[in-house]
Amino acid sequence: MKNQPFTDEQFDQIFAEKSAEINEQLEQEILIAMIGDVNAGKSSTINRLMSQEVARVGAKPGETVSIEKYSLQDKIVFVDTPGLDDIVSENSKQTLQYFKEADVVLFFLNAAGTVLSEAELKTLKQIREVNKDILIVLNKIDAADDIPTLVKYIQDHTAYNYPVIPISSRTGENMSMLQDKILTVLEKEKKDVLMATYMADKSSTAKKWILASGASAAAIGAIPLPGADFGPLTALQVAMMIKLSKLYDKPITKDRAKEMVIATIVGNIGKTIFRQVIKVVPGAGSVAGGSVAAAMTISLGYAVKYAHERDIDLDVKSLKPLYDLFLKEEKKKKK
Repeated sequence: MKNQPFTDEQFDQIFAEKSAEINEQLEQEILIAMIGDVNAGKSSTINRLMSQEVARVGAKPGETVSIEKYSLQDKIVFVDTPGLDDIVSENSKQTLQYFKEADVVLFFLNAAGTVLSEAELKTLKQIREVNKDILIVLNKIDAADDIPTLVKYIQDHTAYNYPVIPISSRTGENMSMLQDKILTVLEKEKKDVLMATYMADKSSTAKKWILASGASAAAIGAIPLPGADFGPLTALQVAMMIKLSKLYDKPITKDRAKEMVIATIVGNIGKTIFRQVIKVVPGAGSVAGGSVAAAMTISLGYAVKYAHERDIDLDVKSLKPLYDLFLKEEKKKKK
């Protein structure tokens, strides 16, 4: 089959579509429902996770008797429900409604206390009846011993139905793991980009997105039909760049994105059009194999990430040496 040139018009359409998809995510609302004893560290966990004072910290046992809502930019709402002993109180109906509507339920356990009591297990089962997107957060692991045994105990007594994330909101241990699990749940509802833009650890999120894009690029590059991979690969790389630009609050223009995709695929040609790329470089319309497509995409992602994290003005001139460096490292990994 004859290789059909990929045009600027097609790129413009891809950029417009991907920008619209991601901007739509930023208009979504997210509800995170939390439950656990008042000394389980819910507020301190959220504040560290989001790297800002979102929730009030310092409640004493027995002090939280009503539902508390914490709003972040009117888009992300954290709901702190009453203690587990209050689940059957007059607030129970409203509390369960929040659990039903929540995008993610964070079920807090205290590693330094009685882990998964009968009351906690009963409450967990009640919540599961209305929402299965539950993450068990085992907090205060800095004040407990033999965490692996505790985690296994929880898994054994919950039939391995939920991810168990052992963390310390005081020291920050494993907070990136919790962040990753939350974003994984939100990704199903296409809400992860909004949440990620406010979270503390942008670097680990960027890496996750880059590696996921690399895996998708490998599948695209494995398509045997000549030229069939160029359009989808371009769309994938454009989406990745736009997401990274939103994550680091570094806007990217259509023309700048186009130049960087071209530089990635065929070298530093500079300002040009895709028809010229096809003519100048034989075979540019077809990426040779999945491993090459993956390496190219991952290297582009890491180059963009590196530049954003160091406030480097991103254009073809600054991108090319960074891209070449990361591509060299990716090739070493394949040997």
